Amino acid sequence: MSELRTFDVRRPQRALLLSLPNILTYGRILAVPLVVFCVVGGKDTWRWIALALFILASITDYLDGYLARIWKQQSSLGRMLDPIADKLLVSACLLALVFERTIDGLSLWAALIILSREILVSGLREYLAELRVSVPVSRLAKWKTALQMVSIGFLLAGPAGDVHFAYTTLIGIVLLWISALVTLYTGYDYFRAGLGHILEEEP
Repeated sequence: MSELRTFDVRRPQRALLLSLPNILTYGRILAVPLVVFCVVGGKDTWRWIALALFILASITDYLDGYLARIWKQQSSLGRMLDPIADKLLVSACLLALVFERTIDGLSLWAALIILSREILVSGLREYLAELRVSVPVSRLAKWKTALQMVSIGFLLAGPAGDVHFAYTTLIGIVLLWISALVTLYTGYDYFRAGLGHILEEEP
């Protein structure tokens, strides 16, 4: 009887593995190597393909959460994979753009700030999860993500976009710096919120 009850409890969770919101998240993760491949392809056509894939992946970032809420298909797997997919997409794109020298010089610091913050916050989030503490995402953090996505979009077009609009890369770099500054503040805000929980932990 206990085995039957265990099966009945797990069955809905297994069904959620292939729910549309989770499939969209899987697709965003699978898009990461494709975008990187197109960026390092070197030709303008590949840059436009990379941008198109990136835009589609960014749209799924909104859709998966929205659909999960309205269809009541939220799952532990989805909550875990969604931020991982976001960080993979942003980090991989930044590294590819650095490799292709679309981001270079002083702008490397902006990319480093963003990458460092994502790594540090991910580590803190894992630690807080062990304490069963969840720090909610602030509105400014959501704007930070939006700024990162828009700046990366301009930079993915990069040289290909400059052919049609001379300031494409420049706009991307300016937005990258703005998002880096917002990233610094939101990182500080997250650590400040988490610090109280860390200090309260029993030795």
